[in-house]
Amino acid sequence: MPVGYFHVVFTLPAEIAAIAFYNKALVYDLLFKAASETMLTIAADPKHLGARIGITAVLHTWGSAMTHHPHVHMIVPGGGIVLDGSRWISSRPAFLLPVRVLGKLFRRLFLTRLLQFHDAGRLAFFCSAAHLADRRAFGRYLSPVRRKRWVVYAKPPFAGPEAVLAYLSRYTHRVAISNSRLISFDETGVTFRYKDYRREGRDRQQVMTLAPDEFIRRFLLHVLPRGFHRIRHYGLLAGSSRKISITRARELLNAVPPPADDTADEPIEVRPPCPCCGGRMIVIEVFERWRQPRGPPDKCVMTRHGRSIHMDHSKQSRPTGGPAPVPMATAFSLANVLPVTTKISAITPANTTLGLLGLTNVAAIDGRRNIRHTKPHSSENADRGFLHERLSYA
Repeated sequence: MPVGYFHVVFTLPAEIAAIAFYNKALVYDLLFKAASETMLTIAADPKHLGARIGITAVLHTWGSAMTHHPHVHMIVPGGGIVLDGSRWISSRPAFLLPVRVLGKLFRRLFLTRLLQFHDAGRLAFFCSAAHLADRRAFGRYLSPVRRKRWVVYAKPPFAGPEAVLAYLSRYTHRVAISNSRLISFDETGVTFRYKDYRREGRDRQQVMTLAPDEFIRRFLLHVLPRGFHRIRHYGLLAGSSRKISITRARELLNAVPPPADDTADEPIEVRPPCPCCGGRMIVIEVFERWRQPRGPPDKCVMTRHGRSIHMDHSKQSRPTGGPAPVPMATAFSLANVLPVTTKISAITPANTTLGLLGLTNVAAIDGRRNIRHTKPHSSENADRGFLHERLSYA
């Protein structure tokens, strides 16, 4: 949308970060919910903006020195749609919402729900924090946190949507440390650069050396629980209503929608390669759910005359760089099921015609045009004398 975008950061105090260390999935999810609800509630208040805003939130769990420092980065458009949907309200050029008001509501929402989790027995504590399992001890632990100011930081707006996309593209999928910050490493330690935000100017850039085990420990602190989503959208940008909300916002802003891309996108290749030659598999038939292909073929194939043909391909040679020839045993069995006038020859890109071979239920063919597996899946084919087992052409 053609509006300014603000960068808002919600940070957990160190005391809460210690609780999150033992309860990552629960506390990180609470951080997302409390921060997003804070933004949506204050923005909808007529005293402030009086509109429904959109939010893209990204979770980071590290500081510059790879310490445990959970915080959420939010990208928020500078305005929103009024609650009745009739018009767009823009924020002031360099001001979105009061950060002190955001911090107070964020603190209250987060601590209230954290106490509810404790009362429900959903929080776990170990080692030096085991005493916090007691309700009174937990209340005393949170007492100074209630009086502390929780930091919410709002940065000036981006230059435009292009700058927002550039920022997100390099920021959303970061890890705790990038290769560019590594200076040296050996069996004695790992040396890297970090920023000390308590200092200003040139002194902010510092160098740290950690023992290998401590470096690995700090890095593994930031491995998220399995299945946890670290990028989430809220408000106007929520997945359930994003398309409708953005369309309505563009109408209210009199913004021209982006031109449709007329070029056809290349289809995404999702099929696995051939396990034998690595060629691209071509789907030529989709079997219904109750007609799944059977297991690997037997070494013997029955013809319509009741004769058993032994399928041994191990001793057959394949021409270098060319297609695989049809095995002699297979040719003999096909000769018993096809008209006499049908000629059996090597399967090449020029003459790979499934109708010629009479194999109407081929499951897939690889990039070198070698038949992988076939099977008659109807009584009609069986009555016509087709092979009763799948053929495999190596």
